[in-house]
Amino acid sequence: MDTMRWTDDGILELLDQTRLPAEVIYLKCTTPGEVAAAIRCLAVRGAPAIGAAAAFGLVLACRQLKDLPVEAFTAGVGKAARDLAATRPTAVNLHWALERLTRRLKTSGIRDPEALCAVLLAEALDLHNEDVAGNRKMGLYGQALIPAEARILTHCNAGALATAGYGTALGVIRAARKAGKKISVYAGETRPLLQGARLTVWEMLQENIPVTLITDNMAGYLMARGMVDLVLVGADRIAANGDVANKIGTYSLAVLAGEHNLPFYVAAPVSTIDLSLASGQEIPIEERDPGEVTHLAGLPVAPGGVTVWNPAFDVTPHRLITAVITDRGIVRAPCGEGLRELFNERKN
Repeated sequence: MDTMRWTDDGILELLDQTRLPAEVIYLKCTTPGEVAAAIRCLAVRGAPAIGAAAAFGLVLACRQLKDLPVEAFTAGVGKAARDLAATRPTAVNLHWALERLTRRLKTSGIRDPEALCAVLLAEALDLHNEDVAGNRKMGLYGQALIPAEARILTHCNAGALATAGYGTALGVIRAARKAGKKISVYAGETRPLLQGARLTVWEMLQENIPVTLITDNMAGYLMARGMVDLVLVGADRIAANGDVANKIGTYSLAVLAGEHNLPFYVAAPVSTIDLSLASGQEIPIEERDPGEVTHLAGLPVAPGGVTVWNPAFDVTPHRLITAVITDRGIVRAPCGEGLRELFNERKN
């Protein structure tokens, strides 16, 4: 199932993940505002996926502005990039993708807006295709860490739905399965929006990978019973020292994994590394609508008027991470220096 599709007539089709698993519906986006709204409401989600979607959103902005003089065109594209970047603050891939396209715009040497639209579309398509290829490489690197018969606990959704295709953490699981390993998955439901229950379980069932759904508060007992061999998650931003921001609840799993002497692996592309931030304390953490906690499928599950704290992500300290699996290779703890080397290698 494609997370997103760019059509020949210039429409970005986004799989509406808020409707899964009940319905498979594609949103047809023709403006950058529609793409921004889809990112904001989590119709498209996952750090690599929102980066790729935003890149196509910027192409849609270019097409709206192509009849303007080049100075006004450039200013309008810049504003569209800022609007798209403001949709979600934590995932660095969003900002990285937009910066990549705006840099391409500035360095192209082209002054014709219509020609610039073609340049940016080619860049967005390259970014999309590179993400899929990088995820497959990540899977091949990561599967080497997976035992022949592994019971894997994962959190949220780091699969094809969270990327341009194939997946990060679930991509490693797919690659291990393809290598002939006997894999089974425990998926935490991931409150409050149930991305694990709705999305990860759906992906695993689509591929006939054995999966068991648990509530988030069962993870510690699962480990204590010796029913899991490792924890494998994705990431939305990785600081220079190796601290990782990921879906809320990841930190708890890392602490529990450490208590039970289980490996804790993070899978993410190099584009998720943010060397501008020294540690996870500097990562901006998105706080979302209280209604996501007080309501489920539109029905209240808490008394009206209750105060709610709803951070979408938490930060796992690097000391709790066994290794980071990237599209450039595996970085083992302590991860800071290795991540810097991979990031700089990618830039060069």
